[in-house]
Amino acid sequence: MDQRIIELYDEYTHKPLPRRVFMERLVGMVGSVAAAEAVVEAIAPNYARAAIVPAEDARITTGPFEDTAAGIKGYIAAPKGVNPDTAPNFIVTIHENRGLNPHIQDIARRLAVEGFVAMAPDLLLPLGGTPADQDAATALFPKLDLEKTADSIEKLIKDRKAKNPNVKIGVIGFCWGGAMVNMVATRSPELVAAVSYYGLAPKIEDTPKLKARFMEHLGALDDRVNATIPPFEEALKKAGAKFEIFKYEGANHAFNNDTGGERYNKAAADLSWSRSMALFHQTLM
Repeated sequence: MDQRIIELYDEYTHKPLPRRVFMERLVGMVGSVAAAEAVVEAIAPNYARAAIVPAEDARITTGPFEDTAAGIKGYIAAPKGVNPDTAPNFIVTIHENRGLNPHIQDIARRLAVEGFVAMAPDLLLPLGGTPADQDAATALFPKLDLEKTADSIEKLIKDRKAKNPNVKIGVIGFCWGGAMVNMVATRSPELVAAVSYYGLAPKIEDTPKLKARFMEHLGALDDRVNATIPPFEEALKKAGAKFEIFKYEGANHAFNNDTGGERYNKAAADLSWSRSMALFHQTLM
């Protein structure tokens, strides 16, 4: 697919452009409304695609969770037979700018298969929760208070630590969730490991507060996010942080999302996932 189309779609989903403007520009690129609709079908996430780890997988247990202290509800996946309240680890799994959807639930199940308790909060809960319509979900994100959102994640981390002082805590997030990882990692000393996928850099002045082992995965074609990273990387070096930043050639923003059509890059997704799991196994087990 023409890279200009992918960049236009990213602008639509992250600025966001009004849909009317997005479609007008897309029609100008591809020549007709029918062709534009076909392009959107090819590039937009399709949650009907098969999950990598089905919800009924015998190795895990899944279901809803609620943390009243943090004011958070969401989806939890855990290794079979593991009590989340006494587990040796857990990973907060932060969704993209489409909310807590089937893809993120699948990510949580993948983490459970790896031996981790994965809690995926619905961070659109203050606005009524994640709607089924993707465009409606995306439209809600500019209305979120990011400071309050980060506070709620911190409260979740503190509450889990209070329940089990020996628990080792990690966080992973994608797109909007990757930026939230970067934000939380610079303000939550309880974190042991943090993995961000194509997340915007946090406030540079907060970088010295990062204590966790940190890893960021970037698509080489993702100019919007990548432009924010060099000063962050320099600040990480000055702070003596333990970090790794990987950039994947030929990969776009959202390259890890296997429901994401043309932007999904299997080679980059597989390599970045193996690196992320290696970090979590080293730090949380």
